[in-house]
Amino acid sequence: MREAQKEYGWTLDFGKIAQIFRGGCIIRAVFLQKITEAFERDGQLANLLLDPYFQGEVEKLQPQWRMVIATAALQGVPAPCMGSALSYYDGYRSEKLPANLLQGQRDFFGAHTYERTDQPRGRFFHIDWPEPGRPQIEI
Repeated sequence: MREAQKEYGWTLDFGKIAQIFRGGCIIRAVFLQKITEAFERDGQLANLLLDPYFQGEVEKLQPQWRMVIATAALQGVPAPCMGSALSYYDGYRSEKLPANLLQGQRDFFGAHTYERTDQPRGRFFHIDWPEPGRPQIEI
């Protein structure tokens, strides 16, 4: 909804929207009230994970969440929504993400270069990748 608000120039009250859902949705739980309260505290809240209540709850319950996903995977039970949500959470809270594999692939297949986190922004690198089966020897 936030992206639609930006794209179409809408002004949405996310706290009010959560209240509306409480009135006609099967999810009449305390959860929707907590969403309303979060947007009452900060009407410009970019993500519920930034609200102190939600931040605390997710942090507290994170070990159980991970255990559910791990158990589902070990038992061969698909849990796509919960697993995807956990991946989103991990990506959202991580300052550095594991994009190095993707950057390496782009450089290998298309010589796209890459930036390094230990070097100034705007400085690009490229590796002359060895041919398959031939180790690269540095002298």
